[in-house]
Amino acid sequence: MTADTKFLAGGDGTILASFTSLDPTVSSSNRVNELISCCATSKESLSTLYTMFKSSVFAVAFSITADYHLAEDCVTETFVRLTQIKRFSAAKGDGKGFILKIARNVALELRRRYKRDLNDFIIQSYGEAEQTVEDSIYINQLLKHLNDKQKQIVVLKCCAELTFKEIAKIMKCPESTIKSRYKKAIAILQEKAGADQ
Repeated sequence: MTADTKFLAGGDGTILASFTSLDPTVSSSNRVNELISCCATSKESLSTLYTMFKSSVFAVAFSITADYHLAEDCVTETFVRLTQIKRFSAAKGDGKGFILKIARNVALELRRRYKRDLNDFIIQSYGEAEQTVEDSIYINQLLKHLNDKQKQIVVLKCCAELTFKEIAKIMKCPESTIKSRYKKAIAILQEKAGADQ
């Protein structure tokens, strides 16, 4: 996984270190839909999708499994499952959302299988080693104050850079609920960050 050093504001004053950055080659949804339709028979299509979405899939998986290696396994399994898709409408489908739903389902399966506890959740930032360790420890201490759903939403919004609408589709709940949980999570993080300082 290639990652760029980047600190994200995430709106509302959130302070999070990003462990991924989305590939700028992600283009129109029609192209993504066509690639999904072809990936069962075309290695090139699958390879293109992998390049476009591996970082986003990893972020989704990591937000759920809280384990780097399980998240890596989830990335692999997500793209394997894409090759087994029988029904997908390139004309009507939401390709990005479809891929991230698969990733979420795989991550939930892996989490259940290995019974991971999100108290072990770690977000890593990349940069100068000493500062990186301090930032990562600080961020992860703050995230322990959030419940599982709040953590997932914050990571999907700030690290995977998804919209509230996309997160709502992935988590299968109303967009208003996602916004409300995000707002509450940010308030908790700001309060705890202020208290820590």
